[in-house]
Amino acid sequence: MGRKRVMLPASEIDMTTVKYMPQRTQGPHLTGFWLKLSVMLAELPIIGSMIMTLVKNKNRGAEMYKYTMIPETPLFAPEFPPQESEPDVVCLEEDGKPEERVELALQCLSDYNPGSICITDSTTPFRYWKIRDYAYAYRSQLTTPSQATEDFISAIEDSTNQNPPAPLLISYDPDEIRRQAASSTQRFKEGSELSILDGIFIAVKDDIDCYPYPSKGATTWFHEMHEVKKDAVCVSRLRSCGAVFVGKTNMHELAMGTTGNNPNFGTPRNPHDPDRYTGGSSSGSAAIVASGLCPAALGTDGGGSIRVPSSLCGVVGLKTTYGRTDIKGLIYTSSTVASVGPITATVEDAILVYAAILGSSPAERVSLKPALPCLPNLSSFESYGSLGSLRFGKYTEWFNDVFSTDISDKCDDILNQLSEKHGVKTIEIVIPELHEMHNALIVSLGSEALSQLNPYVDNGKLARLTCDTRINLAIFRAFTASEYVVAQCLRQRFMYYHMEIFKKVDIIVTPTTAMTATIISPSALTAGETNIPVVGNLMRFVVAGNLLGFPAISVPVGYDKKGLPIGMQLIGRPWSEASILRVAAAIEETCAGPKKKPVQFYDILKGNPM
Repeated sequence: MGRKRVMLPASEIDMTTVKYMPQRTQGPHLTGFWLKLSVMLAELPIIGSMIMTLVKNKNRGAEMYKYTMIPETPLFAPEFPPQESEPDVVCLEEDGKPEERVELALQCLSDYNPGSICITDSTTPFRYWKIRDYAYAYRSQLTTPSQATEDFISAIEDSTNQNPPAPLLISYDPDEIRRQAASSTQRFKEGSELSILDGIFIAVKDDIDCYPYPSKGATTWFHEMHEVKKDAVCVSRLRSCGAVFVGKTNMHELAMGTTGNNPNFGTPRNPHDPDRYTGGSSSGSAAIVASGLCPAALGTDGGGSIRVPSSLCGVVGLKTTYGRTDIKGLIYTSSTVASVGPITATVEDAILVYAAILGSSPAERVSLKPALPCLPNLSSFESYGSLGSLRFGKYTEWFNDVFSTDISDKCDDILNQLSEKHGVKTIEIVIPELHEMHNALIVSLGSEALSQLNPYVDNGKLARLTCDTRINLAIFRAFTASEYVVAQCLRQRFMYYHMEIFKKVDIIVTPTTAMTATIISPSALTAGETNIPVVGNLMRFVVAGNLLGFPAISVPVGYDKKGLPIGMQLIGRPWSEASILRVAAAIEETCAGPKKKPVQFYDILKGNPM
């Protein structure tokens, strides 16, 4: 302790000497009285500082940040070298109208077969209704957006009236939904619908502005300080396509957690097992899609917060390249690790929603020089032919570092099928210093979040936050300015490692999470919960997408022995959303096997809770 350590430049590291160190994030599991006591101690001026230093020491943070000389210069936001163009793609215009981009996306999809929408045979394998199913039902007058809205309202009230309460929506106005649906119904009556998304129910995470709803960030007070006067950019783009916004989804308070626990409004339940967590922080967004209430929802991802709950709930979650989607109108508008993206029941729905919301901010177009956004062309039988040219990178020891071998075995099976059916090649890779990368993300995420929250919590609002949020804020306050700079030096270092890897492979493959959904402790429902080892397991594979800004998608690939969903993650080169979407579509179409209907599922299109 205290001995100076000098790291070699990343370019001089001999990859053959890299040894994988199992990632074990150390810390207590606290709830109830002990959690409240820990909050009290953590917020004391001297004792709290000592406790936070102990936590950092337990996770090798202090040694790295205080005693290590890092040769790389700081990289304060992801920056990418120019990338090779992707094969067999359709390029979109960022400046084009969202509805025009959605129309191009529609043309990229395989032919639509409406026959299955009329099947009522109970022996038919379960599947989620897609956006195109809703659009066909509206255009064929099998139902209308207004009729579907009444079914939705009935279902959401049924899902909310649980004991204990587990609301999926924090802010919700049936009359506002009816108003939007009536406008959509009229457009269908006149044959003037705006896009394939017209009349489609979309839920919005509670840290994204969606007028006229407040943005509470799942707190009891944030909306008192933050007035919503207009839509976030991503919401505005979907609104121009005719989407019907059903309300603001529940989430882990201020996005500071990976389980989805929320004593303020009730903790959402996993539709596959209501005794388990959904994952977070986009917990309500993933659960509302998995339960069939909406074909799509918006989430945000600063530390796996789209991909983790999507994996645990058995749905698709897309985290875009840093800067690909404009984050104006989010609570954390100055984050260098966060993005907004779709959570959907199917990959094709992720493509449609992504096409609507994409588009860098004017400032990011200047600084990042993003490549043109592209989509995979899935419209022909040969559309998967280009998969054979893709090279997957797999770090086997990391890939297998999971809580249950059910997860790694299932993901390995998918890789084998991709090889057999599509000729995809898997190459062994090594990624150095994974634990240090995790620490760098926590320091970056926490410091940036705290800089935006300080004006609020220093204004007497701290006591109104939940206990686990206050613990996290105490940890974030322990980070110093020098530690933040060191984290950015590490970001530069990890960017070098990954860009070298991407010279050899197109996509890095991992499980999305190292464990499936965990059981909700009864005491956590009222008192909250902090469980640092679980956080480590849930975040193990998601870090590069946030710290380095790479696009990543979680696609469901099956279930463990308990019937809980397993997700597989595809991490792409910068701006390569088309490639990861193409592979995700192939996994969904030919490799993942049949879906299992969740225990809590509502068939909105047919109007029958199931």
